[in-house]
Amino acid sequence: MPERAGMSVAVLALLALAVAVASFVQGVTGVGFALIVAPVAGLVEPSLLPVFLLVLMIPLNLYIAGRERGSLDRAGAGWITAGRFAGTFGGLWVLVAVPVGQLNLLVGGSTVLAAVVTLLAPKFTPGRGAFLAAGAITGVTETATGVGGPPLALVYQHRPAAVLRSTVAVCFIAGEVISLAVLLITGKVGADQLWPAAVMLPALVLGAGLSRFVHHRLDGPLMRLLVQLFAIVSGVALLFAG
Repeated sequence: MPERAGMSVAVLALLALAVAVASFVQGVTGVGFALIVAPVAGLVEPSLLPVFLLVLMIPLNLYIAGRERGSLDRAGAGWITAGRFAGTFGGLWVLVAVPVGQLNLLVGGSTVLAAVVTLLAPKFTPGRGAFLAAGAITGVTETATGVGGPPLALVYQHRPAAVLRSTVAVCFIAGEVISLAVLLITGKVGADQLWPAAVMLPALVLGAGLSRFVHHRLDGPLMRLLVQLFAIVSGVALLFAG
């Protein structure tokens, strides 16, 4: 793996490992990619966020959505996407207002908070308002930091794993395209964020491909719990690094 643009081989290898693990976890549970990769990227190269994450998550979620398209909650996905569009502009404001050096604190804090809320939330049946709110919050956090999964996992955490995986994947695809379009128009997308994402594609394919062998055997709760606990630990580490 060659060194590129001042990014060391060790950094690229660490990112590749995080991407492979995160792709596997998201392929199994439907969430977790950004929660795993964002703190690592924030620690080693904060300027990669959020474009690096958004670019990688599009092919990953296309794969997951296609694999489990029969379980999609179309109504919920529609309301979430509507809220997601509105939240994108709040996320853009955060990205403009917060200096790159402070994004570590933002990513770490939002990751820990989202993970704790997801762990402690009681069981409930989401309605239109919950879907819109989850979409809006996701729009803000994913556009600003690349982390958008926890609000969606929260509204679907008590549904069958296949429904969570397929619906969250479709919502992610729509939201990621919206966020990247807005970031591109406003000049926030650069080659220094795109080439590392391209280098990570083999790791992403590896992790997603391996998830195919186990996703139908695990119903998600244990894996989601592990993802949230990992997110808390990595988010705290990122807060101290910031």
